[in-house]
Amino acid sequence: MEDIMIKNGLIVDGTGNPWFRSDLLIESGRIAGIGSFDRAGSGLTIDATGLVVAPGFIDMHSHSDLFLLINPFAESKIRQGVTTEVIGNCGSTLAPILEERLNLLKRNYMPLSEEVDWSWRSFGDYLRVLEERKTSVNTAPLVGHGTIRIAVLGYENRAPVENELEEMKSLVEEAMKSGARGLSSGLIYTPASFSKTEELIELCKVVSRYGGFYSSHIRNESSRLLEAVAEAIEIGEKAGVPVEISHHKAAGGENWGKVNDSLQMIEDARKRGVDVTCDVYPYTAGSTDLSACVPTWAHENGLASLLNRLRDTKIRSRLKLEISEG
Repeated sequence: MEDIMIKNGLIVDGTGNPWFRSDLLIESGRIAGIGSFDRAGSGLTIDATGLVVAPGFIDMHSHSDLFLLINPFAESKIRQGVTTEVIGNCGSTLAPILEERLNLLKRNYMPLSEEVDWSWRSFGDYLRVLEERKTSVNTAPLVGHGTIRIAVLGYENRAPVENELEEMKSLVEEAMKSGARGLSSGLIYTPASFSKTEELIELCKVVSRYGGFYSSHIRNESSRLLEAVAEAIEIGEKAGVPVEISHHKAAGGENWGKVNDSLQMIEDARKRGVDVTCDVYPYTAGSTDLSACVPTWAHENGLASLLNRLRDTKIRSRLKLEISEG
């Protein structure tokens, strides 16, 4: 492997220290020195004057689970400096799958779902398939609460009974043993939106035993933002698990300013020992499924039932009213 000398770069080392100007020497694929070097000889020299030299960035909120199977080169991330992705966010992952629920899960990934063979069923099997693709980015996979709910309950709008909850906990444990770094939830999406706080606490207790963390697209990011943040903190506190609140925001002009209160809630929780953080994206746009705008009750029993409801003019009128009221 060719040695590389990066000259005159502005080094931001990721420790929180101020940047500094320096050379960086890479030998045999590893950083061999940081300082001032004046050497001649073989190897590549890169003039980084006016450029930043930094460790690879970690994308804490990625949805590349399926895309990395299709395009393992991940050029769009590598060209932005991202070398590690946390995949499996918002409660949606490609495993675990129970055979009878496979089509329910595949529907969530249309049309890309037609480009892979879905040969895996367990979370460990999925990770083995991902490893075989030799992706150019490192991955830190989460197991999705929504996917686990689909596997055990489908799209039923109810709490799991005892044996179903045990099955859900078993699926979380299998995923953690196989290499998952934690559990994610997307509580605005069905069927996860049918869940109660207690269900998430019980699943996160399993995550806690394996040193994982809980990442949540919380239940509301607008009028009930503060209640949703409080729920995420409660889950972390009662389950003894670190919490990451995904893409924290207060959506809608009437809610602007609520983040001052929500961030204070996070700070207060941290002061009393709860390991809770949040991430944001540096723009005002957002992206989600169109179906997320439809009230939760209309999704009960899945897509076919939702489409049947949409054929009813009275139900459509009710939906329009509820959507307009937020």
